[in-house]
Amino acid sequence: MARLWRAFYSLRFCMLNHFSRPDVVYPYRNRDYYIAGFTFFCVAVSLVIDGSASYEAQNMMGVVAWIFLFGLLIGENKEVRMQVVVAVAFATAGEHFASIYMEGYTYRFGNVPLYVPPGHGMVYLTAVALSRSRFFLMYAKELAIFVIVSGGLWSLWGISGIPEQGDQVGAFLFCIFVICLFKGRSPMVYLGAFFICTWLEIIGTAAGTWKWASIEPVFNWTQGNPPSGVAAWYCLVDAVAIGFAPKILNGLQKMNNWYKTSLEK
Repeated sequence: MARLWRAFYSLRFCMLNHFSRPDVVYPYRNRDYYIAGFTFFCVAVSLVIDGSASYEAQNMMGVVAWIFLFGLLIGENKEVRMQVVVAVAFATAGEHFASIYMEGYTYRFGNVPLYVPPGHGMVYLTAVALSRSRFFLMYAKELAIFVIVSGGLWSLWGISGIPEQGDQVGAFLFCIFVICLFKGRSPMVYLGAFFICTWLEIIGTAAGTWKWASIEPVFNWTQGNPPSGVAAWYCLVDAVAIGFAPKILNGLQKMNNWYKTSLEK
């Protein structure tokens, strides 16, 4: 039995060879842990407050969130900053489509709160910070196994028929997430996104800040509150951010060169 377990354990690690190796000395940067810790704290406090706050207080939290995001971006390189800008723009458009238009989930006031766009920026930056942190790099395979097992059990629970509200959407999204984890170009970012997204979804829905529709509006699938595989959406956000950020930076550089050349003539 012990030999069988060791073989299974080795097989699982072989399947995760594309993750970082634990025998490499990775740099320790306090900044990565500060970004993550600060965001986890802000998410918990802000979502609990917004569960019963006034509309005016919600708007004020939006102003504070923008200040926090700008502060966290100080010290990041231009590539990461542009990725955050793209992530905020894309995620905000997605929020208006999925919440306001499709009504897949609904915020308390039927709007997209002002703190949501900068909040997406902080969440994305946290996923990036965790992905490059020494702890995540050293224990990437163990974290991946934990995420796959815990997320898989959550998804199976959602479609088992035991809970009152089923979660077919969550199970489907989790399958997409696992595929991205093995085949995507930023598996470490996806690991970080799983933790911060799960954290904010559990707190936000528990506080009543938003509520997911019990039936998904496109395919009429059951949907948990929250769906178990909701972190899969950040795989898409990351793909868009990484794909478009270099193109935008390159375009801005060309515009800057053209402007300098026109001044010299």
